[in-house]
Amino acid sequence: MSSGVGVNPACIETFQAFKMGKKFKYVIFGLSKDNTEIIVLKSSDSPSYDDFVADLPEADCRWAVYDLEFEKEDGGKRNKICFFSWSPDDAKVKSKMLYASSKDALRRSLVGVATEFQATDFSEVAHESVLDKVSRSA
Repeated sequence: MSSGVGVNPACIETFQAFKMGKKFKYVIFGLSKDNTEIIVLKSSDSPSYDDFVADLPEADCRWAVYDLEFEKEDGGKRNKICFFSWSPDDAKVKSKMLYASSKDALRRSLVGVATEFQATDFSEVAHESVLDKVSRSA
């Protein structure tokens, strides 16, 4: 079910800069104050995964893309673009429903995502669990 929320063109432009230009390590998306469109809330070039996790709010929903770099068992380096749908248990029910019903609009506009994660608490976005899932699909 779609919420009718639109994707602001800046989201696609920022994602393209993230994907092609490698200008950012991660981008966080959210809803505008009036809940009518999806906007870029933050883009960062910080190489720290901990900084990315710290930018996910404890009690509100977000979407994010992260450029995960890892090594394969054969020694080769790989990068995978990961999409996160962050919906913590402490978020308001209305927010959870709005984010869940709006996710597809954003997800369809972000071409090139390799792996998708749905997370409700910080253990589900822990570097080890994300790395495990990504490296299995590589």
